[in-house]
Amino acid sequence: MTPELTVLALAALVQVVQFVLMAVPANKELGVGYTASARDREPSRQMSERTGRLKRAMDNHFEGLILFTIAVVVVTLGDQSSPVTVGAAWAYLGARILYVPAYAFGWRPWRSLIWFVGFLATVVMILAALI
Repeated sequence: MTPELTVLALAALVQVVQFVLMAVPANKELGVGYTASARDREPSRQMSERTGRLKRAMDNHFEGLILFTIAVVVVTLGDQSSPVTVGAAWAYLGARILYVPAYAFGWRPWRSLIWFVGFLATVVMILAALI
């Protein structure tokens, strides 16, 4: 397995951890009756600010993971793995791990800067594969 694929697998596990970090308090705050329902209506209670932030961080990682997966696929199938793409993949993972507490605790402007590191790392991987 390429180092980039290893990082992709680890990023998927980060997503699983994010889901648990969000789902446990969401179930407590909204009630299992709502979270197990079809959610055809808005909840009668709102999630706490922190749980809402954890949900948004998780959703943001789903979005970022799509582009990162594309980058890993392009690098791997194009046989373009290099120290640059490996470093960028690890930078992405580090940024995504740091992004969770940064979002949960409202670290401004650090949250946005951490997000940008992950985004830039992904773009670097794609560009490196094309060169």
